[in-house]
Amino acid sequence: MKLHSGNSFFVIGAMSGTSLDGLDLAAVEFSLSNNKWKFSVIKAETLKYPKEWEEKLRSAHNLPGEHLMKLHSDYGRFIGQQANRFIKKHKLSPKLIASHGHTIFHQPENGFTFQAGNGASIAAETGITTISDFRTTDVALGGQGAPLVPVGDRLLFLKYESCLNLGGFANISFEQNKKRIAFDICPVNIVLNYYAGKLGFIFDADGDLGKRGKVNDELLGKLNQLGFYEKNPPKSLGREWVENSFLPLTESFRISVEDKLRTIYEHISMQIGGTAPESGKMLVTGGGAFNSFLIERVRTHAKCSIELPSAQIINFKEAIIFAFLGLLRFRNEINCYASVTGAKKESSSGVIFIVEQN
Repeated sequence: MKLHSGNSFFVIGAMSGTSLDGLDLAAVEFSLSNNKWKFSVIKAETLKYPKEWEEKLRSAHNLPGEHLMKLHSDYGRFIGQQANRFIKKHKLSPKLIASHGHTIFHQPENGFTFQAGNGASIAAETGITTISDFRTTDVALGGQGAPLVPVGDRLLFLKYESCLNLGGFANISFEQNKKRIAFDICPVNIVLNYYAGKLGFIFDADGDLGKRGKVNDELLGKLNQLGFYEKNPPKSLGREWVENSFLPLTESFRISVEDKLRTIYEHISMQIGGTAPESGKMLVTGGGAFNSFLIERVRTHAKCSIELPSAQIINFKEAIIFAFLGLLRFRNEINCYASVTGAKKESSSGVIFIVEQN
């Protein structure tokens, strides 16, 4: 199958984050010259989930086995349908679709991770070769299966010394001893949205809700003492940790929701500040980059220079990078670093569903 025209490669990346903001689709053209990758975003947009799909994905971890497998296939078809609409709307002709899917379970310590959105269903719906299931190979090799974005950070965003993503969770990547190091730092939007919801909001725009509250020093101290923060990388976080460790602690305090939010903002900022390199430029992306109060607090605690790119990069960096990871997988090149995940070895991860073109 021919994937490219000249030295360029046209791929659509599809990403659904833990905060359930929507399905991100990015049509990206990649080119390789002198062993350096470059990219150009042709079109990108976010499809806000219909209420039905938001509820299905939010509660999927409670489904019995056969219902979960049906959701896996149905959601793959849904992604395929949205990709078709996106392709038709913008008159695109991608050669490959790379879909992260939506994480339902992430338990690398128990040897498994599961992202809904069957790649076979996407390929069948679109008639385009599709790559999905990017994390399971690394987990099978003893790794965390996350984060995967650092491969793209290293090869596509060379001018930054470090890259911070503020999505459902905060994760960071940077060079250390000529190797890429990356790991999850702490929860971000997954907990901020939870408490914004208690006040009747989908999210805390610009931190306006949190700004009303006061830092509770006792809660802040206990949050900073959670066991995850004592672990050395590689390490990753999932919904399960939030539900079993973080929220039981915050819920045990009888203080206002605004005070909880304000304390969580300080906790997030302190964890990021204590983790970020002490110098250089740090690229900040993900939905949290639009939260001016969060960025203000991060700037207070971090010593490096905080760099905010264009809104398109903030919104779609992960979809862009998963398009790139899919391209690397199709070329059978490494797209998962053992130095990041702790796996036994590096891998070219992802399942390829090939559609032969007539």
